[in-house]
Amino acid sequence: MTVVLVHGNPETEAIWGPLVTALGRDDVVRLSPPGFGAPLPADFPMTHLAYRDWLEGEVERIDGPIDLVGHDWGGGHVINLVMHRPELVRSWASDVLGILHPDYVWHDMAQVWQTPGAGEDVVEAMTGGSLDDRAAGLVALGIPEGVAGELAAAQTPEMGRAILALYRSAAQPAMAEAGRSLGNAAARPGLALLATEDHYVGSDEIRRDAAARAGARTEVLDGLGHWWMLQDPARGAQVLADFWLSLS
Repeated sequence: MTVVLVHGNPETEAIWGPLVTALGRDDVVRLSPPGFGAPLPADFPMTHLAYRDWLEGEVERIDGPIDLVGHDWGGGHVINLVMHRPELVRSWASDVLGILHPDYVWHDMAQVWQTPGAGEDVVEAMTGGSLDDRAAGLVALGIPEGVAGELAAAQTPEMGRAILALYRSAAQPAMAEAGRSLGNAAARPGLALLATEDHYVGSDEIRRDAAARAGARTEVLDGLGHWWMLQDPARGAQVLADFWLSLS
């Protein structure tokens, strides 16, 4: 088996460090989407479908069976993949299924990124300033200092361009339309990670409903927020390990 982890925005693979340690496995692969801790090719479209196709290509090159796990937009890329090519994985897990629900409304910052002019201004502010200032902003969001420093170093104008293009490609009704294919994901065992204090990805109700449509079991991470893998890596690792064990 191979565990494949995919992170989101505005992140790098550093967010997985404590979880990988807690898993205690030597078969874990961390993939960084273009622009998010990995080079951004000049001709890469940076749309949510382009990232899906990128992930499919990466997964095809990894020895399986594969247990695919995604966080934030990485979770979006994961569910997009399993709706399109479920045969590529043994199982999947995502913490953002709510974004594919027809009633989902993008969070406030996403709506700013999706707005021409305002989005550019925010991204310029986010990627500008000193490294220490950027890291401090991430710490304020609940990211530990060490990891925040690594993420801040990767918050470049290149990442800013990727953020704007990705979020604009996913402005509603794009994700609601994509969510019509959620049932395809049921072809492989799925796990919906529901961190109760994550307020970026929709209400508990729509997250549960989207998970049901995808044929996924829901595991509640009570009291944890968006960066659950940093807040309590041991609990996150145990939830994932129990899920994978149940598939044996």
